[in-house]
Amino acid sequence: MQNRIDEHPILGEFKKGKKITFYYDGKKLEGFEGEPIAAALKEAGVMVHRYTKKKHEPRGIFCAIGRCTDCVMVVDGKPNVRTCVTPLKEGMVVQTQYGVLAEPFEEQ
Repeated sequence: MQNRIDEHPILGEFKKGKKITFYYDGKKLEGFEGEPIAAALKEAGVMVHRYTKKKHEPRGIFCAIGRCTDCVMVVDGKPNVRTCVTPLKEGMVVQTQYGVLAEPFEEQ
């Protein structure tokens, strides 16, 4: 089964760059340089990018054009990065976002 997004509604047709390594929640993954981070994650089977602050509900790719915030993640330590339009680079560290944080919620 092929999960790769080959054509983006805003960025257009994707020209595969070289295969690179990046890290998602501590796991080493591969993707193609320049493709949207969300596309590389989808290919790896990652569908949840963040959890909402109030209800802790999972969110992932929704609009895929950078308008909503469902795909935001912590990228290289910076929260709220829209992964559907942010190009993948060698060695990036991508983390699931919890509300506005990179750490899971603590139950109270």
